[in-house]
Amino acid sequence: MDDPSGIFDSVFWLTCGAIACLLAISAFFSGSETALTASSRSKLQARADKGETGAQAALRVTEDSEKLIGAILLGNNVVNILSASLATALLTRVLGSGGVAMATLVMTVLVLIFAEVMPKTYAISAPEKVAILVARPIRLVTILLSPVVAVVRAIVRLILALFGLKTDASAHMFSIEEEIAGALSIGHASGAVQKEDRDRLLGALDLGNRTVEEIMRHRSEIQMIDADMPPERILEAVLSSPHTRLPVYKGERENVVGVVHAKDLLRAVNRSVRDQRDPAGDRRIDLMAVAMPPYFVPETTALDEQMREFLKRRTHFALVVDEYGSLRGLVTLEDIIEEIVGEITDEHDTESEQVLKPGPQGDYLVDGGMTIRDLNRQLDWNLPDDEANTVAGLVIHMAQSIPEQGQVFSFHGYRFEVVTRRENRITRLKIRPLAASRSGES
Repeated sequence: MDDPSGIFDSVFWLTCGAIACLLAISAFFSGSETALTASSRSKLQARADKGETGAQAALRVTEDSEKLIGAILLGNNVVNILSASLATALLTRVLGSGGVAMATLVMTVLVLIFAEVMPKTYAISAPEKVAILVARPIRLVTILLSPVVAVVRAIVRLILALFGLKTDASAHMFSIEEEIAGALSIGHASGAVQKEDRDRLLGALDLGNRTVEEIMRHRSEIQMIDADMPPERILEAVLSSPHTRLPVYKGERENVVGVVHAKDLLRAVNRSVRDQRDPAGDRRIDLMAVAMPPYFVPETTALDEQMREFLKRRTHFALVVDEYGSLRGLVTLEDIIEEIVGEITDEHDTESEQVLKPGPQGDYLVDGGMTIRDLNRQLDWNLPDDEANTVAGLVIHMAQSIPEQGQVFSFHGYRFEVVTRRENRITRLKIRPLAASRSGES
């Protein structure tokens, strides 16, 4: 056995010090990676707006996420491999051939505890604070290692390209919408955010991803006025309708020639009666002179864009047409706002939001015309709305036919039973999750 005084010389202690320094550097890289990737850009921006230079540096360093991660991983791996090599050489000198196994065991424990778990745990507990502290040194490391990182990135993209995979260099590691949606989901799960608040915020975020086709009132449900009707019948139809604006057509319903507002019609009637001194003045009303020009929009228009157009035009009502110009339905500003705040009703509304209550077996009686989005919103379900907008449309799409009354289907984790059918329309269904069905039967 070698003389202990010869083993524990200055070289031994210098090597131990070098290993400790390398572990500290590894801890720095690990904590920095966690802090910079977990920190909220909105919080950093708020602190940067207050003049904190560290927050500004953190925002700059995270702009190129691929370069940032590449530099951190490169530096972390270099110091970890170097520390493991030094430990192997040191313990081999002390223990001989058994030093390799001992070095592996010791370095695994040291790296796991002091270079991975401990710094990442601290970083995740205060990501913005740590990100501000490490932003400048990490930026310096990124600049120094950028030539090597550029070569590594090129090699990685080449290998991925060989497998048919493409990377978007302009894509950012942070998505503001996803970050907000994730924070709302976590807040709702923990009880810090109410379901109604979560739905309103998510509804506002989702306007750009949805089109007017998804929320429009179908043409079969639109109340219209025939321009050729007698004036007294037109006045009666307008007064009996819960809506203040009604499309006017000539000949056939597809031929919409205007939109009449109840107030404009009543003003015309009042003016006619006053000017003519005739109680039957409504017979002299020219409907087309009162009606406004119709406003048509494509069915593919995004909801946020359509809302801006409504506000710009100072109008609340638009008729929806398809690519061939055929009438599909109508959409109002109120319809778009309801996607954020939920159903809006007043004393003149004949239709109110359907309140869903579970039956004895955990099933819900649902109108076929109810939109899938509203159903998911009320019950926190996740039925897909890619192929259909309404519950009845989803069942017809999955069944590839118009089901008969009493037919039962199971798909997407839910059980659907057709309760009533009127002609070619499914008007009522019973729906329940299959998990609830199995638990009720057990």
